[in-house]
Amino acid sequence: VQLQAFGGGVVQAGGSLRLSCVASGRIFRIDAMGWYRQAPGKQRELVASITSGGVTNYGDSVKGRFTISGENAKRTVYLVMDSLKPEDTAVYYCNAGPINYHNDGYEMVAVAEVWGQGTEVTVSS
Repeated sequence: VQLQAFGGGVVQAGGSLRLSCVASGRIFRIDAMGWYRQAPGKQRELVASITSGGVTNYGDSVKGRFTISGENAKRTVYLVMDSLKPEDTAVYYCNAGPINYHNDGYEMVAVAEVWGQGTEVTVSS
């Protein structure tokens, strides 16, 4: 199972960006997907998450500005980031789990979580 993130970049304060993350592999079920971020010198923190049933959760610093959504059939999660601030500058990581998938022997296995490679978001003042 792999996660691939798209959409990072450089934007001015007050602007918007949209991140996407696609899960690939012989996936049977993903219970939740989401985004975390890590700024230089800081711990990784939750940005937003969404369950397969559509229940969302946001970090306090992004509530009202960021919107997470998902397409279960496409194994894809999106993060629309509006009203960006310089303090939103970070590497954003896609996360998914728990995941049930078929391994090379087509046995059903479970993994607690999988991380994507990260995409950089820079907000200039």
